[in-house]
Amino acid sequence: MSAPFQDKVCLITGAGSGIGRATAVKMASLGASLSLCDINYDNLSATAKQCASTPRHLDDVDVGSKQEVEKFIKDTIGKLGGIEFVFNCAGVNPTSIPLEETSDEYWDRLMNANLRGVFNITRGVIPHLKRGASIVNVSSISGIRGSAQQAVYCTTKFGLIGFSKCMALELGPKGIRTNVVAPGYIDTPTNAGIVKGGEAVTRMINGNALGRLGTPEEVADVVAFLFGEESRYMNGAVLEIDGGIKMSSTTSSGK
Repeated sequence: MSAPFQDKVCLITGAGSGIGRATAVKMASLGASLSLCDINYDNLSATAKQCASTPRHLDDVDVGSKQEVEKFIKDTIGKLGGIEFVFNCAGVNPTSIPLEETSDEYWDRLMNANLRGVFNITRGVIPHLKRGASIVNVSSISGIRGSAQQAVYCTTKFGLIGFSKCMALELGPKGIRTNVVAPGYIDTPTNAGIVKGGEAVTRMINGNALGRLGTPEEVADVVAFLFGEESRYMNGAVLEIDGGIKMSSTTSSGK
């Protein structure tokens, strides 16, 4: 089997389930060493078992905490020797809430995980990245088009695209690329529609041209592509992975 990422280190946040887990398994299959974090260590351990023969570092990390992120990055460098690829996948999926009923606590929770977490990780890894390194961030179709009663979530995902495009310009001259994946209706445990089940799942299935949910592995394949040489001239791009979303649908995506 080809190992294009042999002797390269890939740092993945939110690696305990869904797209983060699928990407860890994908990158391990391509030869990468892994530095994985999640707030749920049991889930993280389950991911690690699927990458059993891969050199790796695991840690339960709240990406919204500067101190925990700095320790995680320091330990990654100490154990694995460097960082070449970064996949910012940690985040909180939406709950549909009218704005006037939205609490300060809900705003803070989503901003902390979905935006501050990416900021903390990116700021922390930049001094360790060399020419040829690559960052991929997870936004959403909700970072491209709005959804009623999901103003806070959409704000974080729109903001993440803006942040990523700024990083593409700031880090590009150093030979470091930053790109974004924007998943649509993906079959993951934290997808809001999956959690609701029933009619919500049916709406998601009918909400795209392919007439099915996407899989975490299908997103992971795109992430691996963005890390690889085949995408070497892509920087600041936003790749929609949504099966051909229909504009009239309002059910949210999920990791």
